[in-house]
Amino acid sequence: MSQQVLSQQEIDALLGAIDSGEIDTEQMVEELDSPKVKPYDFRRPVRLSKEYLSTITMIFEDFAKLAVNLLSTQLRKPVDIKIAAIEQVSFDEFVHSVPSFTLMGIFQSKPLNGMQIIEINPQFSLQMIELLCGYNEVTEEASVTEKTSFTDIERAILEDITKSFLRSFETAWKEIVEMSVELEYTETNPQLLQTMSPNEPVLLVTFSVGLDQQKTFINMCVPYIFFEEILDKLSFKNWFHSGKEFDSSERGQLSKNLDHVPVNLEVLLGESQMTISDFLEMEEGDIIQLNDKTSKPLTMYIEDRPYYKVKPGMIEDNLAVEVLKFMGGESADE
Repeated sequence: MSQQVLSQQEIDALLGAIDSGEIDTEQMVEELDSPKVKPYDFRRPVRLSKEYLSTITMIFEDFAKLAVNLLSTQLRKPVDIKIAAIEQVSFDEFVHSVPSFTLMGIFQSKPLNGMQIIEINPQFSLQMIELLCGYNEVTEEASVTEKTSFTDIERAILEDITKSFLRSFETAWKEIVEMSVELEYTETNPQLLQTMSPNEPVLLVTFSVGLDQQKTFINMCVPYIFFEEILDKLSFKNWFHSGKEFDSSERGQLSKNLDHVPVNLEVLLGESQMTISDFLEMEEGDIIQLNDKTSKPLTMYIEDRPYYKVKPGMIEDNLAVEVLKFMGGESADE
């Protein structure tokens, strides 16, 4: 709480007012001794303390990072997801805060109780559909306001994307509790939701989503009963001071798990430019001139980053390359 420092003139004026009777000292004492009353809405009970909310915020930040990686891979475009707000509201307030037409995935996280909801803004939903169907740029906001329903194909695509969000949700909570997250069904009209009573307290987490310089939102609604059985695990003390130390066996297991992570490896033979008419007239046996000499080493890319200079060759009947130089993943130029 901020405190105001009085000047000497203000102190003298205050003492003079007390001496002259302008300020009633007895009334001041009564006001100080009286209990402080704060308004409390029993229809919106605040049940999660600030300590729990801090831990939950960290978990949902991890969820956002995981979701960014999955979505960026699926859409082949950079996606930015950040927490915009976390509020404790009633289920009825959540229902009235979302658009009348939107995409909502209703899912359950076993063995925890309650049904959770992820609401994906219709603008963002249609942007993802267009990118997955071959568009290079996302649609402007003005053109998606005319949409009032999803087709069966669009809904199938969105269900697959929703499952990607749920995998991120399951992984983000892994350090707290092991659970199996399953999508029960999807809904487009929030007024048809019957998963909770209107006054049931829920945690509403709003994420801001950036895609191709356009901003949209994603909401996640988690009921309080979801947290009831794991409240003790949400404490900072129990989470960060469990007494368990990192040993060499865990380090070895971590290294073993990383050994099997697949990475994409490519070797760039060269580049060339041609007109569409030349491309359409190509036939078997035509020769395409590349921009590099045959004697020049090729570049090997690992996850789209240049790491090695290599020389092409053959091993038995298979194409192969011999590594000549390590580049460090920074520049393809020699």
